Amino acid sequence: MPSQMSWDLIAAFVLAYIIGSIPFGLILVKLSGGGDIRSIGSGNIGATNVLRTGNKGLAAGTLLFDLLKGTVAVLIGLRWGMDTELMAGYGAILGHIFPVWLKFKGGKGVATVLGVVLGFNWLLCIIACLTWLVIAAVFRISSLAALISTTVLPAAAWFLTRDPQLAVFFAIIAVLMWWTHRANIGRLLKGEEPKIGKSSKS
Repeated sequence: MPSQMSWDLIAAFVLAYIIGSIPFGLILVKLSGGGDIRSIGSGNIGATNVLRTGNKGLAAGTLLFDLLKGTVAVLIGLRWGMDTELMAGYGAILGHIFPVWLKFKGGKGVATVLGVVLGFNWLLCIIACLTWLVIAAVFRISSLAALISTTVLPAAAWFLTRDPQLAVFFAIIAVLMWWTHRANIGRLLKGEEPKIGKSSKS
């Protein structure tokens, strides 16, 4: 039979998945009378697409709540140790990307990843955020900023913590972020990826 640790890991993942799957972008836009965010711009439920409604406050709110999903999940897992924290991190991110309530069609996970990072190490989160801001300021492309900021996480995690388990965790997350941004990567290679604030169909 599964050990107590196994049950703790399963419980952490499921609880974190439920937290991560709350579609704050969809909820906030609907509550504001803006309709279904999935019918706007890229159809994504994340903050970048919410910004395309023209409501910066809603976009900021979506970003904040999507980030907090990751942080809360990791802090809940903290009670049982690193393995449970990591499982909670996976659960929150996968919940955001594949929410059961939306037929497993959610956001790309960047804000929730940053929230998970914050839950583990605030300095690592600052590094990721600063990387995002610098790339976004220079190139004005949100997806490129997201890809680069998540790609630096494994090396930054190792440099700050010397914890191979945490570095591997963020390496896996970086690969997942490249997968969720595969359409954006195709447009980047073609020079067709829209700038921040411009419309996009995917």
